[in-house]
This record gives sequence, structure tokens and C-alpha cells, in this order.
Amino acid sequence: MKKFIESLSNVWKIEELKNRILITLGLLLVYRFGAQVTLPGIDATQLGNLAGQTKDGIGSILDMFTGGAFSQASVFALGIMPYISASIVVQLMGIAIPYLQKLQSDGESGRKKINQITRWLTIGITLVQGPTYIYNLYRTLPSNAFLLGFNSFEFLFSSVIILVTGTIFAMWLGEKITDKGIGNGISLLIMVGILARFPQAFIQEFTTRVTNNNGGPMLLVIEVIIWLLVIIACVLLVMAVRKIPVQYARRTSSGDYEQDVMGGNRQWIPLKLNASGVMPIIFAQAIMFIPAAVAGLSKSDASQSIVGAFSNMFGFWYNLVFATLIIVFTFFYTAITVPTNKMSDDLKRSGGFIPGVRPGVETSDYLDKVMSLITFPGSLFLALIAVFPAIVVSVMDVQQSWAMFFGGTSLIIMVGVAIDTMQQINSYLLNRHYDGLMKTGKNRKAVA
Repeated sequence: MKKFIESLSNVWKIEELKNRILITLGLLLVYRFGAQVTLPGIDATQLGNLAGQTKDGIGSILDMFTGGAFSQASVFALGIMPYISASIVVQLMGIAIPYLQKLQSDGESGRKKINQITRWLTIGITLVQGPTYIYNLYRTLPSNAFLLGFNSFEFLFSSVIILVTGTIFAMWLGEKITDKGIGNGISLLIMVGILARFPQAFIQEFTTRVTNNNGGPMLLVIEVIIWLLVIIACVLLVMAVRKIPVQYARRTSSGDYEQDVMGGNRQWIPLKLNASGVMPIIFAQAIMFIPAAVAGLSKSDASQSIVGAFSNMFGFWYNLVFATLIIVFTFFYTAITVPTNKMSDDLKRSGGFIPGVRPGVETSDYLDKVMSLITFPGSLFLALIAVFPAIVVSVMDVQQSWAMFFGGTSLIIMVGVAIDTMQQINSYLLNRHYDGLMKTGKNRKAVA
């Protein structure tokens, strides 16, 4: 603990790192402040029905990712999610569209063009989601909550413009955090929005268990222990890698290459257990909206039962289908994002090889086989974490808002972003010859 405190104090000794952290905190504060600003023309005192709509079920997921802005009819009500959706669409289109494939291989210039395409697509998605959100306000809030008049064109037009501007501003904040701050800005905005709901969720669970004498403080302590264990499991899932040993030929004095049979220049290819990250959960979550929406168009008893089953995110059938989709999408997303053929070609060009495996096609097949073998348990683990909130609700009768922090997209995002940010801070410390935050070692004298 003493070493960790010393490492934290060392953070403030590095001027560049200190400035980056302060910039990050300042921009995150701006984002959280904007999430509390209600759309002009709405009476903020009459948002009770909207808050009730997002208290449980799928609405709570949308509200969690926006840090409560969705339920407060905020200028950031759509949050950064349209940008995430646009990024996913562009990434998937890159598989089928040759122009995007060319941009992906063009280095920095291609990346800038892809970012520009993503920004314009974000605006298009927001222009669709904005009116949908306003329509939801019309259905949810009482007519006297609209100060400019119910269904007025002035309110509709101005609100859509503000929602689009709010999403663009949030996107700009995220990019500025990435460039001038520390960590991935977009991911940090999502994580801060999720963490903003944590105090309220814990207080509600505390009140239920202790104040209302529903299980007592001991059960609350058990819940916290389980929650910490799940976090540890998520950390293991994010950090776990399979190291494939690689050996490189050594250049001789005559300029030729020869194999160093004594070990030589050895390295590793780290294949992640969960190479797809949180994307399978996001894909599966998006698909889960479709059955209820389609069935809702019909008034038959069968359709209504489907609506009921797929609207309850803590129900058995919802989570069974959800887990299955996560496993399928994990294999799909890993297959399109882990280029084993390219890895094999790069390895061959650099004079490297996997011991016992021939360079070229055999290396590609070997990497693909190993990737498939480790992806299966990784997908099962990811699916288990995704449905774990439903498990704790049914087994321990946990409040649904508190159960959301026991797994699913929110916990994976928080763990992944926290690890990524810690690694960046760690690299600054190690480059300045300080002990890192993630692994302590022998103190070294700082180099001026």
C-alpha cells in the first residue's frame, strides 16, 4: 500500500502527466454538468414519468450509458452512443467496401478520413434518434410539461438541433480527452456516465437491506464481496492472453540469416482470450431490441407474450437468447478483427517463425486454430458475466439498478477503461524511471 501511495505522489511530479490528468478531469466535469441541463421548453419538475420509464428494464440501460441524462431530458440525452453506433457501422462496412479497406491500410491519413466519415454518420444517426426521443417525451410526459406547447414545431425543431449539437459536443470532448488528456476519451465518457449511477444504486440497495430490514447488513456485505469477485473475474477476462512463442532468425556478419538454435531472439504473439472486448455484448443488446419491436406491431396473444419475454431483461428467455447471441457474435467479431493471415505474413517478412510450424499458410492456420480454441471459453465467460445481473436478481433478490453493476456491458466497460487508463499512466511513470501503478519494483532515481 505504501508503494502504491508513493506511486500516486510520483504522478504529480511529472508535469506533462499532471496536466493531462487535470485536462481529463476538467473535460469530464463539463460533460457531467451538461448532463444535468434540461432541454429548453421542458418543465424539469415534471420528469417523474420519464424517470419511472427508465427505472427498470431496457430503459435503465439507455439511462446508464448516458449517466442519467436520458431520464432528465438533458441536452446530452443521446450521449455518445450515436458515435459508438456509427463507429460499429463503419467498422463492419470496412469488411465489404473496398474503399474503406483501402483507407484502413493507408495509415494515419486513412484513419483521419475514416474518423471524418464516422463523424458525418454520427450526425445522420442522431438526426434519426433525436425526433424518436422527442416522440417518446410526447408519449411519456404530461402536456403541461412542455412550456412551448404540446407538439409545437418550435420545440421539436429546436430540441432536435440541441440533441444533435449535444452529441457532437460530447464527441468533441471525447476526442480532446484522447488528444490532450489521458486514456480513451469516448470510453471515459461512457464510464463516467455509468459510475454516476453507482451511488444512487448502492444507496437504494442499502436502504432496502438495512433500513427496511430485508436481509440485514450481513447480506449487503455478501453482495459487496460477490461484486468484488466479479470485478476480479472481469479483470482476468480482459487481461488474459495466450502467448504464442516466436523465434527470429539472426543476421550474421556476412549479411545472411541463420537460425539460432540456442534460443536467440525470442518474442511472443499475445492472443487475447477475449479479443472482441465488449462489442459482442453491444451487438447482442442491439439485436435484443428487435423481437419486442416487431412483435409489438401485432396485437395477438402470441405477439404480446414475445413482447413481455423480450422486454424483461432479467427474465429467463431474454437472457438465454442474449447469452447465445453473445457467444455467436464473439466468434464473428474475433474472426473479422484478428487478421491471422496478416499476422502470418508480417511474421514471415520479419524473418520470424513459430517453432514447429512452417511459415505461411500453416502459420496462419495454426494461429486461427489457437484463436478458435481460446475464443470458445472466452465467449462462455463473457456470456456468463453478461447475464450475471439476472442471476443475482433471481437468486439474491437484488435491486435491479444495483444488479446492473454485477456484470453486463457496464462492468466490462468500466474494467476495460480503468485498465487502459492505468496502463497509460503506468507507461508515463516507467518512462520517467518511477515505479508504476500496476506493478511495483525497485525505486530508481529519476532522470532529469
